[in-house]
Amino acid sequence: MTKYNAQPVVIDGIRFASKLEGRFYSNLKLLERAGEVVNVELQKPFIITIKGKLVCTYRSDFAFWDMREQRERIVDCKGVDTPVSKLKRKLVEALHGIEIELVRKA
Repeated sequence: MTKYNAQPVVIDGIRFASKLEGRFYSNLKLLERAGEVVNVELQKPFIITIKGKLVCTYRSDFAFWDMREQRERIVDCKGVDTPVSKLKRKLVEALHGIEIELVRKA
């Protein structure tokens, strides 16, 4: 378990930080097999650079092309949304001009 009580899980030989992330991956693979999404990437990095200085790297849980919406979707699965993760998402959205979708526990 992690400090936020997330239980890691292994699916298809891939270790996910939480059951939430693992469930999202399983659903995403079903959508991929159905042809609804393509180009699935795990842990896609986004470099955060300000005034030429590397600040940090944000890694999205998932990135994929949604065939129905005809756009790339960037998804992060969070049980606990910390101030640091909120800040990194805002920086990536501002610097890269993208929207990061947040998937939360039900």
